[in-house]
Amino acid sequence: MYFCGTLPDDFTWGMSSFTYQIEGGCDEDGKGPSIWDNFTHIPGNVKNNETGDIAFDSYNKLLEKDLASLRALQVSHYRFSISWPCVLPDGTTKHVNEAGLNYYERLIDALLASNIKPQVTIYHWDLLQALQNVGEWENETIVQRFKEYAELLFQRLGDKVKFWLTINEHYVIANLGYGIFARPGKAPYIVGHNLIKAHAEVWHLYNETYHPKQGGLISITINSDWAEPRNPNKQEDIDAARRYVQFYGGWFARPIFKNGDYNEVMKTRIWERSLAQGLSTSRLPEFTESEQQSIKGTFDFFGFNHYTTILAYNLNHPCLEPLGTAGVASVTDRSWLDSGSFWLKVTPFGFRKILRWIKEEYDNPPIYVTENGISECGDLGLTDTWRIHYYKSYINEALKAYCQYYLLLFNVSYSSGQLGGGGEVVFFQAVPTAALLT
Repeated sequence: MYFCGTLPDDFTWGMSSFTYQIEGGCDEDGKGPSIWDNFTHIPGNVKNNETGDIAFDSYNKLLEKDLASLRALQVSHYRFSISWPCVLPDGTTKHVNEAGLNYYERLIDALLASNIKPQVTIYHWDLLQALQNVGEWENETIVQRFKEYAELLFQRLGDKVKFWLTINEHYVIANLGYGIFARPGKAPYIVGHNLIKAHAEVWHLYNETYHPKQGGLISITINSDWAEPRNPNKQEDIDAARRYVQFYGGWFARPIFKNGDYNEVMKTRIWERSLAQGLSTSRLPEFTESEQQSIKGTFDFFGFNHYTTILAYNLNHPCLEPLGTAGVASVTDRSWLDSGSFWLKVTPFGFRKILRWIKEEYDNPPIYVTENGISECGDLGLTDTWRIHYYKSYINEALKAYCQYYLLLFNVSYSSGQLGGGGEVVFFQAVPTAALLT
């Protein structure tokens, strides 16, 4: 049911992208190799052995085609990420790639000239291969490397960028990159631990050194599905749905937006499963008291990515990945509309419910929706009334949340994140599969 109402005057509409999906130029101007460059160049890793070497070729064409599209859409904000390998080819500030930095400087200038505010993500998954070779996010030394990289961006771009996001989707990095698709066990939690500390270090750096002069905002992007109980009359399923959200969005949101520490359900269940494995300590690392004090409150807003909802039920199984440890399994309702991605069902009601959960769980922080969108089911060209339905339904649920729960949605930037046929502009050209990772 659609709700008739009015969004606040300062509701903002933007578009979103990230480097590997759109830029291309993998070996141009002194750029260093990323883990994605090397992964996609190994035969068999990607469908049809395609790569993101060219993608949309925005590195060469952004100021022409892409900016023209943004202007035509009359958006007020554009969220993009900066390629760490493009700026620091060997991962250290000893070797700054001026050509790479110049690309982003020109992009930002062009956006501002078009009256479009840049929203910059410092890290969106394209890790340097040089850092991968020395332990990547499992090695705590990466926290200092990330801080040095971020400071370079603040120094060079901070006078013009007033909206920063430190890291995009910790959950995907930790659980998918080091768990489900790698070696579930302790690694995802170590990685998550270092990601949180890296975010906090960069937030304090900006807040204490650069905010007084530059006056911008800085925070983080948390992603999470919503979970409904498979059987709403069964307490086990109700509890499973709550655990699902706490192990998903709550894993990283609680330390930053609440008390500097992990939520109790995570700490308890991971500790119990660790003991059952014969371990003497929990697989989930602990923050020291000083670290907790440093981490809590490191936000200016809640950056939030959301796409879909699942039905959760209780299931105790030996799987070591986080949701397995949570004792949660999931299904979807057959009546929910499909998309081009197996995991993405059209469930707008969950958007409203998780916005309410954020409001109540984390004391009503300002919210920016930094990604949302839907991938297409095959090559449908411009026959996409189903996409219109998706956007209309989800935006209407945001309006319901604003009107019913008095959320601080005055600052929401609603962005399309699904470049794999999930955006709002269609270019009739071949797009490498590797550029369509989401």
